[in-house]
Amino acid sequence: MLSSELRRRLEEHGQEHMIAAVEAVNGAEQATLVQQLEGIDFAELRTLYAKRDQKDALPERSCIAKLPVPVSSEDERDAFWQTGEKAFMAGRVAFLMVAGGQGTRLGFDQPKGVFPIGPVSKKPLFRIHAEKVIALNRRYGRRFPLLVMTSPATDSATREYFRRKNFFRLPPEDVWFFCKGTMPALDLATGKLLLEAPGQLCLSPDGHGGTITALASSGILKRLQEQGINTIYYFQVDNPLVNLADTTFLGRHQTHEAQVSSKVLPKAGPLERVGNFALVNGRCAMIEYSDLPKEWAHETDESGQLLFWAANPAIHLFDVDFLGAIAKDVDRLPWHVARKKVPHVGNMQPATENGLKFERFIFDALPQAERWTVLPTERADEFAPVKNKDGVDSPATARELMSNQAVRWLRSLGVEVAEGITVEIDPLLAMDMDGLQDQYRGPSRIDRNTYIKFK
Repeated sequence: MLSSELRRRLEEHGQEHMIAAVEAVNGAEQATLVQQLEGIDFAELRTLYAKRDQKDALPERSCIAKLPVPVSSEDERDAFWQTGEKAFMAGRVAFLMVAGGQGTRLGFDQPKGVFPIGPVSKKPLFRIHAEKVIALNRRYGRRFPLLVMTSPATDSATREYFRRKNFFRLPPEDVWFFCKGTMPALDLATGKLLLEAPGQLCLSPDGHGGTITALASSGILKRLQEQGINTIYYFQVDNPLVNLADTTFLGRHQTHEAQVSSKVLPKAGPLERVGNFALVNGRCAMIEYSDLPKEWAHETDESGQLLFWAANPAIHLFDVDFLGAIAKDVDRLPWHVARKKVPHVGNMQPATENGLKFERFIFDALPQAERWTVLPTERADEFAPVKNKDGVDSPATARELMSNQAVRWLRSLGVEVAEGITVEIDPLLAMDMDGLQDQYRGPSRIDRNTYIKFK
């Protein structure tokens, strides 16, 4: 039942309809609803609702400058590589896989990481990434933790899938699951809480910015610090091409004692639907494509290059202590408000946007870093997002990019690969061209679809 304190808070903040909702259910349903209500900061929700018509403020154009392309000498790159090697060998890295999404847009009713993406093997995304970590464990003689961030919608299914697959041969104690938090949705017209079902609030994930608070509340940040791990390698589950063995990226980050480092891609065009890196008041920041005015997006420099040239593939390195400091003062990450169609008790098929959802974005941490680095990478080498069922950024395009990379690596070794052939390289065999050169013992010509695997 409702405590007198919770009843008072509901009445004070105009949510008294939830009193009747609690009294309408019994047992476990009632206990769940009361627990959800007790965890809500009603004053914060009221403040956010009052700002529902305010757009996220863009920085003044005069405060924004083009993100410079970092230039390093061959000696510096060699030094970065050596520093990165030492960091890997010392086991000072953990890998964080963002895996809270479902495969709904792919026509797939399971967590997205279960989706089969291997061009020949049909391996699921989860397995491909897990095998990259296994390969790194073997290469460096260490056991790197794999942090798997889930959401309430995918948490139990993800944990069960890893158990059924024997954690893809990773030591189970090295796979650390944690679930990001949620925020209640509000009715757009009234600001009132909505029910997904009797005894269940309409809740939605609190965004990838919730990664930071979830890392802290789960105790994972403390565990990492206790193990002497100072860097988190952050990536998205739906990008099978991400290079987790980038020693130069890690070494550059460590050399500069950076709090955040980010991979960047040259944009495919001015209006590409990706986040845009730029300098804002001299610090690295990101502007969402939906917030970037079209006239800004088309701006060029004296050489004709886009000023907003740097796209975000969501590959970052985070200093563990830096994330800990942000987690202690989470208001440093603002809430972003989105209008959405929210099915709820009383209107399960809304025809128009009827609700508000709230998210935090992890890239809002970037400009808070005193020390940061960026490293450009090629799209063909490291970005094959699986977002849409068909067309751009679909399973078909991701498989093609994976195969194209494998073909390039093989041809660089002098292997003949017939045109139109699909090739896939097992991460356990090689994660980069140098690794393939050391390990490849296959034929000098490939003229049929081939999966080159570790034996």
